[in-house]
Amino acid sequence: MHYMLHALSMAFAMFWEILWALILGFGLSAIVQAVVGKEQMTKLLPDESPKTLAIACVLGAASSSCSYAAVALARSLFRKGANFTAAIGFMLASTNLVAELGIIMAILLCWQFTLAEFLGGPVMVAILALLFRLFLKRHMVEAREQADRGVAGRMEGHAAMDMSVTEGGTIWQRIVSPKGFTAISHYFAMDWAAVWLDIGGGLLIAGALAAWVPATWWNRFFLTNHPQLAKWWGPIVGPIVAVLSFVCSVGNVPLAAVLWNGGSSFGGVIAFIFADLIVLPVLNIYRKYYGLKMASFLFVTMFASMSAAALAIEFLFQALHLIPRERHARIVEAAITMNYTSVLNIIFLAVAALLLWRFFRTGGMEMLRTMNKMPEEPRHRAHAHAH
Repeated sequence: MHYMLHALSMAFAMFWEILWALILGFGLSAIVQAVVGKEQMTKLLPDESPKTLAIACVLGAASSSCSYAAVALARSLFRKGANFTAAIGFMLASTNLVAELGIIMAILLCWQFTLAEFLGGPVMVAILALLFRLFLKRHMVEAREQADRGVAGRMEGHAAMDMSVTEGGTIWQRIVSPKGFTAISHYFAMDWAAVWLDIGGGLLIAGALAAWVPATWWNRFFLTNHPQLAKWWGPIVGPIVAVLSFVCSVGNVPLAAVLWNGGSSFGGVIAFIFADLIVLPVLNIYRKYYGLKMASFLFVTMFASMSAAALAIEFLFQALHLIPRERHARIVEAAITMNYTSVLNIIFLAVAALLLWRFFRTGGMEMLRTMNKMPEEPRHRAHAHAH
């Protein structure tokens, strides 16, 4: 019981440390989603050119951070005519370049990790696009046929939800309008509902590992006695840890903090955070969406691009002397005191309460029940040249 309480207290401490950042991040994401329509996204992703991939990254960064919703939305974009490479690039960006992820990384880790994440994300997409250009064509026919079957995965209703206010004045006027306020509240609540399991699971796993696994074990696992070898080992083993941990979305940041304190290389931590879209449950959804061959292809190419991008960022930051010298990620014992974190948590909890009030007053519960249901949409085959 003592060990269990210790792990739970560590998990709660990390939750209290990042609570205001989560609310802020999801709030910013909800505002952006409220003024950017999903139909507009499809039209902006017609090919795999560098310009389109850059747009995909921007749109992804403005979208939801829920891994399952990102995967479902990417397939929806593909079925409606978006280029497959651009849709996958959008999917990667929508979980790795979002505001809430960067804010939480800056709090639990340090600003260098946030910078590395936002620089490494586009590098990862570029490497993946190159691998797709070289090897993708042979798998596309089966993937298109399987995608058009519309097999249900997870968060289908959440991914299909589009309450964006695209008309009615300037962006600010749309945000502060009653319709815009309602849309923001719905996106905010639905995003929270989509990721709370991942956040809770990540905090519990991170708390347990921080409390129960000794530093000496982590040091051996990450080869800290062999610094040069550890740089190459980290980006390889980081995604493997992610795959086996089952934690995705922003829920993997607390566990990343544990890995960093345990001796993981800088690139290894970045690769671990990148790998939220190749955890085992998500791989199973790829199989449902695109077939077994394409799921295997996505796993191999994503793993390679995540490791390569993380390694490149490691060497770049080493050359620029940006890799932190100390390993003091924010993993502390649970203790609520009236400091700046508590004040921010109280303020943002009040904001969250206001948004939830609006959500429940405007039919939110009915929408919440449809999050995991397959939306009814016309069954059609997009004729875009998507490969």
